Formats: sequence, C-alpha cells, structure tokens
Amino acid sequence: MPAQPETKTVSSPTKTAGLGTFGGVFTPSILTILGVIMYLRFGWVVGNVGLLGSFLIVTLAVSITGLTALSISAIATDRVVRVGGAYNMISRSLGIETGGAVGIPLYFAQALSVALYTIGFAESVVSAFGRFNQTYVALIVTILVAVLALTSAQVAIKAQYIIMALIVLSLLSLAFGSPLEETQVELWGAADGEPFWQVFAVFFPAVTGIMAGVNMSGDLKEPTRSIPLGTLAAVGTGYAIYMVLPLFLATRADAITLVEDPLVMQRIALWGPAILLGIWGATLSSALGSILGAPRILQALARDGVLPRWLSFLGHGSGRNDEPRLGTTVTLGIVVAAVTIGDLNLIAPVLTMFFLTTYLVLNIAAGIEGFLNSPSFRPMFAVHWSLSALGAIGCLAVMFLINPVATVVAGVIVTLIFLWIQRRELQSTWGDARRGIWMMLLRTSLFQLGHYPDTKNWRPNMLVLSGAPMRRWGLIELANALNHNRGLFTVTSILPSGSRNIMQQQEMELSISRYLRERGIQALVRVLTAPDPFEGVERLVEIYGLGPLVPDTVLLGDNETPDNRDRYCHLITQLYRSERNVIIYCDRESQVVNRRRHIDVWWGGLHANGALMLILAELLRDGIEWRSAQIHLKLVVPDEQAASTAKTNLKTLVQNLRIDATVNVLVAQDRSFSEILHQSSQQADMVIMGLAEPKDDFRDYYRAIQERIADLPSTVLVLAAPNFAFVDVLETESSH
Repeated sequence: MPAQPETKTVSSPTKTAGLGTFGGVFTPSILTILGVIMYLRFGWVVGNVGLLGSFLIVTLAVSITGLTALSISAIATDRVVRVGGAYNMISRSLGIETGGAVGIPLYFAQALSVALYTIGFAESVVSAFGRFNQTYVALIVTILVAVLALTSAQVAIKAQYIIMALIVLSLLSLAFGSPLEETQVELWGAADGEPFWQVFAVFFPAVTGIMAGVNMSGDLKEPTRSIPLGTLAAVGTGYAIYMVLPLFLATRADAITLVEDPLVMQRIALWGPAILLGIWGATLSSALGSILGAPRILQALARDGVLPRWLSFLGHGSGRNDEPRLGTTVTLGIVVAAVTIGDLNLIAPVLTMFFLTTYLVLNIAAGIEGFLNSPSFRPMFAVHWSLSALGAIGCLAVMFLINPVATVVAGVIVTLIFLWIQRRELQSTWGDARRGIWMMLLRTSLFQLGHYPDTKNWRPNMLVLSGAPMRRWGLIELANALNHNRGLFTVTSILPSGSRNIMQQQEMELSISRYLRERGIQALVRVLTAPDPFEGVERLVEIYGLGPLVPDTVLLGDNETPDNRDRYCHLITQLYRSERNVIIYCDRESQVVNRRRHIDVWWGGLHANGALMLILAELLRDGIEWRSAQIHLKLVVPDEQAASTAKTNLKTLVQNLRIDATVNVLVAQDRSFSEILHQSSQQADMVIMGLAEPKDDFRDYYRAIQERIADLPSTVLVLAAPNFAFVDVLETESSH
C-alpha cells in the first residue's frame, strides 16, 4: 500500500529579528550588484558595444531585474515573507512542489556561488602578490566568511558596511581619475567587436543581486516594508552607477584598451590600489551574502518537509534570532568541497540559470496572483500583472541568450525535483494560487461547453452507483476502463437519512477519494443521504452537475434482491425518461479466469442501443487492460439465406465505421435465443447486450433478462438515452 501523504506545517519560532531596510536588504543587494563584473568586465562591455550600446545593455538588463523587483515587492507587501526568501514566496503562491523544485537548486546555486566568489578572490590575490597557493587562500577566506555568518547575521552585516566603504572608495577614485590617452568616444564600439547579445549575456549577471536581501527575510524587523523598499532602492542605485561608469570609461581609454585590459579601471583611477580593494570587497561581499542566504533557504526547505525526513534537523534555529547555524555548517562543508575541487567554470552557467529560473517563477507567481485578482491577494505595493508577465518573458529570453544548453539542463533538473516532490504527496497548511488557476479555467471551460452535446467529442460522463467502493469495485473498474483518464465519472454512495451529518459526509467523501487515488483511480466522489436509496438516486440524477456539465450515463450493478425488483425497474424507467444512458453491470469476474481478450456484442441494429454498445466496446478496448481484446459482433438470423445477406451487411457496416471487429452471424436452427447466447458467449470475457425501452411490462421483461444471463460471464446491459444520435458519434469518428 502506498505510504500516507506527509503533512508538514511551517513553524514560526518566536524571535525578534532586528535587521532594518538598509542593513538587511539594501546593503547585501547593492554589494552583490556592484560586483566583480563591474570591475573586470565592464570595460570590455563598453569597448565592444560603445557608449550608446552600453547604455542600451544596462537599461535592458536592469529593466528585467527591475520588473522582477516589482513582482517581489507585490508579493512581499501582500504577506509576511518568512525564512527562505524566494522559496517562501514561490511555495506560498504556486504550491510546495513548485517552491521546492526551485528552492533546492537555488540553495545549491547560492552555496556553490560562495566557492566561485572565494576562488575569484584568491585568484586576484595570487595575481597581485604571486606568492600564495590559490586553493589555500580560497579555503581560508571561505572559513573566515562562514565564521562571520555563524557568529551572527548582525556581525556579518557590519562587516558588509566596511566592504561597502571600500567599493565607494574605489568608485570615487575612478571618478577623479584621469585619461590614459587621447580618445575618440565610440558610440557603438569597435567595428570587429563581439556581437551585441553575446556582450549582453556577459554583463547580465552583474545586475542579478536582488535576491541577496530577500534571502534575509527571516532576519528582518519588517520584511513587508524592507524588502520592496530596499530591493527597489538597490536596483535604482545600481542602474545610476552603471549608467555613469560608461562615461568615465569611454572618455578615458580607447575601445581596444578597454577590451584587452581587464584591470583598465586600476590604470584610470586616481589611486589604483583602491580598485583592487574594491574587487576584493566585491568578491567578499558576494560570498558573505551567499553564505548568509543559502542556509536560510535550507532551513525553510527542512521546516516545510521538502527535504527527506533524515535532514529535518536542518530546520532548527539557534539563538535569539533563530539563526540557521546547523545549515551554515552543512553549507560550509559543501563550499569547502567545491573549493577543493577548484574549477567551477563548467557548472557556473547552470548556477546562473537557477538564479534566473527563480526570477522567472517569481514573476509568474506575481503575474498569476494579479491576473486572478483573488480577494486574498491585496498587496500594498500593487503591480499590474502584465508587468510581471513581461518580466517573466524577459527572464526566459535572457536565459536562452546566455546559454541555451544550460537553460535546458536547469529546466530538466527543476522538473525532476518537482516530480519527486509531487510523488511524495506533501500537504501544506497554506493555500496557493493553483486552485484559483483551475477555477478560472473551469469557469472558462464551462461557458465554452454550451448546453448542446457535441457528437465528435462525446464521452460518457458517468454517475457510478457503487456505494462503498470496496463492495462493488467491479463497477469502478469498469467506469475507469471506459474513461481511461479522458472523461469524467463520479462514484456515489446513498446513505440512510440521519446516518451522517454534513461534516461526516464530507469526511467520508475525502476518505473515498483518498482510497481511489491510492489505487490510481481519478474520480469525483459524492455522498448523499436519503430516506430510500432509490429515491436518493433519482434526486441525485436530478440535481447533480454544474451548468451544462451533468452526468449523461448512470452505471449501476444488477438488482440482487427480488423484493426490490419493482423499485429497481421503476428507477431504470425514470432514468430513461430523464434522458440518461443506463449501463447495468452484472459482475461475474470471480467465476471465470480474467483474460480480457474476448468481448461479445450482441447486435440488434445500429440505431437505439446498437451504436452505444459499439462505442462502449471501443472505449473498453482503448484502455490498457483490454487492449488485446477482440470484439465479436454477433447476430442471430432464422435461416442460411438470411445469414449470407446479414453477414455481408455487417461486414460493410464494420468496414465503413472503421471498427476492428469480427462478424459472427448465427443461424437459429430451431434453437431459442437463450440457448444460442449461452453456447456462443460462455467463453467470453465480457458480454454486451441491449435492453428494450421500458414499458408497462418492464418488470417481467427484466426478470426474464436476469434469468437469461444468470450463467453468463460478466455482462453489460445497455439502454441508450432517447434523442441522442450515437450513430453520429460512430460516423464522426470514422470520418477522421
């Protein structure tokens, strides 16, 4: 039996988080934005695409991150963003599966990016002094950064102030520098420069630091205020700086120098070493931001039960501020292993894809919430859904521009994690936007369906009168075989009046739904109380449904009690008069070997029941379990002369309808139909027969039918609803 679904709730430890907007959001965000690419690659960007090209690239890149920042602001001002930042936002908007699918790769991206930054720091130190081992320097710096994060988020933030001062000093030194040579400003760069979009792809990661502050959400005093204010301020500040820097670079060095010299800023600056200090500050600040953010994502994943149970200890916090010290220690181990390996260039593009995937999904989440306009979504910072949609499109476009292969790899990884989490059937205690999406689609679909049936797309929408599923499981199996996850059917149970209150009925419906789902059956469930089961069925048929989507077929078991035969036959008559198809299943599978290879359809003509019987036989054979079955179309005629004509006509009919069926025309030869039926269908796996239209003598007629089929294998009795052309269903199918 499948394991029971895991139910996890998010614990909200009582703590007093003291980080404000400037220290908790703006500082880590702006320090990640003003990073290594600004110092070592921005000159290359300006040299390749020129002054105007640089302005265009910066504007396009910041537009995408700015739109994402607006989406983040909308979500953050609608609800309290707790530990986990982006993961928390996504899981509460699009569900725990989507949140986990993005959150797990995002954690590893954050963790491994620490190694990228510390290795970059070590490379610059070795380049400047040349006497150190790069791996040892990277390990020492990694451990020091982790110690800062373990000591306290407050201490780490204070360290970032020092780093910010170094970056400000480097920018001032650059601003007051002097030209290297006389230069003519290139508006669009060198003639043989790199293509525009390739340069854009190199620059774009420079503006992807907006999640650094969001990841600290659990340590913020007022996350709903600090996240939008600090994030948007960092985006605006970064944009202003990146728009001014090309002016200094393009007017102080020519395009060739800008392209060929990665440290051209150091030569232009008033005090060259300030640039080197800025590079070190940028790498250290980025490493510190990642080592602060990654464990908090891990902590949130563990608390929500996304991680395996044996990793649940990672959800524990330490100290007054609930800091994830266990998660930081685990993250340090991952980073040290990555630093020891050394070269992370092969996986760096995939890591960038995970960050961009997070942006993409955040935009989708905000866009969906805004589009649905749910009463529960009331952000103080309102953003039109179209802006979030534009941000999502921009993220996807940039992902393919940067690295199409890495985009596909990241997409496959996210999908596999999503399926893994979905398979575990985690249940969250919060609502998300998915139900709103399905409700919107359901509403649209219902109004598009209309009130008139379409013969081209007809499938039985069945009401299965099974009672408790385990008692008449054969009915549910038959309904599922006819449906094979493309139509609808509802499993119903009629209980005596007063036996269950409304709450107990709902609990029973949930219990039956869970029972069916565990056995791979997708069905709706309805439990109803009534003074009498027959009256309950009539009432259910009359009221059950939604708009034009009402059951058109009733599937029920054979009447087993002679005392109830009158009521049973009256029910069939009422169902027929209400223009419902009636399918009666006489389950005999316990009496024979279940081979599912032979279906007998006893023919009485194409109109009335005949067309529906053929449709049901075809639907049955379309399913996996009956796929190897052969349909035998059987007809009884009085003599050999009639047999020849009937056989020709039936073969022509089968050929025209494109149904794979074997035609069997049987000559009576003074035998009764009951004799022929028993002799011919005794070895069948399923027998399908039609019922006559209910009239005054229907009770006696049905008793005779019961006696006739008593010793047959499993039998389906079919009574087609009047006024529906099932012939058109067959002919429509055969014409395509």
